[in-house]
Amino acid sequence: MTVNKNIGFAALFLLGLLAPVLIYPVLVMKVLCFALFACAFNLLLGYTGLLSFGHAAFFGLAAYAAGHALKVWELPTLVGLVFGTVSAAALGWLFGLLAIRRQGIYFAMITLALAQMVFFFLMQSSFTGGEDGLQGVPRGTLFGLDLADDMTLYYVVFIICAAAFWLIYRTINSPFGQVLKAIRENEPRAISLGYDVGRYKLLAFVLSAGLAGLAGATKMLVFTFASLTDAHWHMSGEVVLMTILGGMGTVLGPVVGAGVIVSLQSELADKVGSLVTVIMGAIFVICVMAFRRGIVGEAMALYRRMVGEKV
Repeated sequence: MTVNKNIGFAALFLLGLLAPVLIYPVLVMKVLCFALFACAFNLLLGYTGLLSFGHAAFFGLAAYAAGHALKVWELPTLVGLVFGTVSAAALGWLFGLLAIRRQGIYFAMITLALAQMVFFFLMQSSFTGGEDGLQGVPRGTLFGLDLADDMTLYYVVFIICAAAFWLIYRTINSPFGQVLKAIRENEPRAISLGYDVGRYKLLAFVLSAGLAGLAGATKMLVFTFASLTDAHWHMSGEVVLMTILGGMGTVLGPVVGAGVIVSLQSELADKVGSLVTVIMGAIFVICVMAFRRGIVGEAMALYRRMVGEKV
């Protein structure tokens, strides 16, 4: 099984290297950014059992913070991305301190309320450009590479996302990740075993927020602007949809979910307009009703049944 996983990851890495030759690079970069966003969210929902309706706050804040650092402060691109990521992680720490005291729907509602506060803060602040957003952010250079070229930027984004995916994979397969799974499955038992559940939840929340921030800052770099859409509650709903559609609690599920949703939005936006949201809602309902484990989850279950029959 480990050999098959390694082959699969190698094939995906090779596919990622060749993707911009076959598909419009900006579209692939958008998929990568949202895939990272969904994987960060999945770390919290799929592996810790915490449903957050406020992850757009980290995604949007990091986009604005990185954009402001690059455009106004004229900092190097790498420093701007790090600043956006750290800002999101710091906000995640603050959110986590307040939210992890509650569970279930109460946790979800607290994160939604806090995220709405961030949204209105960004809308009212002068440095964000209000409803016009923060536009004309320079991409700059990174290690001597001119990021104005889409192909060059693609490989930078690909490396950033690949490194983040590797970090997530290592995290969920580490002793820390095993404790998170134990908390998800049976929190009282994890407490009885002596684990400081609150501390583990907070660490998971901060890591998830930081990675979501990295996704937001990277997306801002791709499109050279940050807007209120990045911090709106609709964005929190979209990342939930991506994760569940692809298969929460799986490594590649959020990647597949993000690819499906972003591709649908890109292909159908000009053809059906606002009906895109209706179509995505219908897909979500069908997935929940017929494929409860998501696309990747159902595929893995089918593979296990086939192997079991042969054995």
